[in-house]
Amino acid sequence: MINKIGPLFVSFVFRSLALLPLTLLQLLGLCCGWILWCIPGSYKARARENLFNAFPHADAQTLRSAMLSTGQLFFEMPYWWVRTNDRQLNRTVHCNNWKQFDEALACGKGVILLSPHAGCFELLGPIYSCRHKSTVLFRPPRTVWLQNWIIKMRTRPMLTMAPANQSGVRTLVKTLLRGNTVGILPDQVPVLGEGVWAPFFGKPAYTMTLVQRLQSLSGATIFVLGAQRNRLGQGYTLHYKKMDEPLPQDPIQAATQINHEMENMIRRMPTQYLWGYNRYRQPKSKPGVALD
Repeated sequence: MINKIGPLFVSFVFRSLALLPLTLLQLLGLCCGWILWCIPGSYKARARENLFNAFPHADAQTLRSAMLSTGQLFFEMPYWWVRTNDRQLNRTVHCNNWKQFDEALACGKGVILLSPHAGCFELLGPIYSCRHKSTVLFRPPRTVWLQNWIIKMRTRPMLTMAPANQSGVRTLVKTLLRGNTVGILPDQVPVLGEGVWAPFFGKPAYTMTLVQRLQSLSGATIFVLGAQRNRLGQGYTLHYKKMDEPLPQDPIQAATQINHEMENMIRRMPTQYLWGYNRYRQPKSKPGVALD
């Protein structure tokens, strides 16, 4: 029964919220963030610990802003998942130059987009796929119907979702070998065997080796992206950096460099990072993802 009712219910909620103006959704998100800020909990405690580790001179106001931003992110999500009007999306996001991505794709070796869980990272797939075919890696929930629903909701004519499993990784490889784009959030904790320990804001964090392997196989160009939320109702600013040199072949050195780039992007918008994510946890013991 839940397999039939679940998708209908969450679709109704998402599509209903998506009818609201973005500014109103952001205001609702602020209210949700205030609740997260006012009520003690493990997420708030972890956010405090991780934020103050990265920025020792941060204060309570910085933490509060980060909690408010978390609420905004979750209420913005329906807006970006449901909206399919490319012209409307482009009016919302400010980018001073898309030409670098065009030039990188013209080399025929594909592009890898990397973004931390900062700003409104949910809009990166929709806004980029307005221009170029792309495949985004996501971590699927254990519930099968929810995984299928997420794929259905986020897929667009030029945007494909690839679950973080063996099949999904093969899809990423094929995408790059065809000269197209893949998107990855590399600050997620991979399962045991798929990463190495590398510093992230000065603390060892288990970091995926997938990005280095994908670039080694394809020769793809890597860009680091971040969609910074501007003032209420003022849209977003797309920050990006092209990594001109290939990642080192040594997995630990490559992971260290990726984490360093993630740190630099987060420093552009420190109050918009998901500090409550358990970035420093021990990886789970599961079969690894293979590239064969």
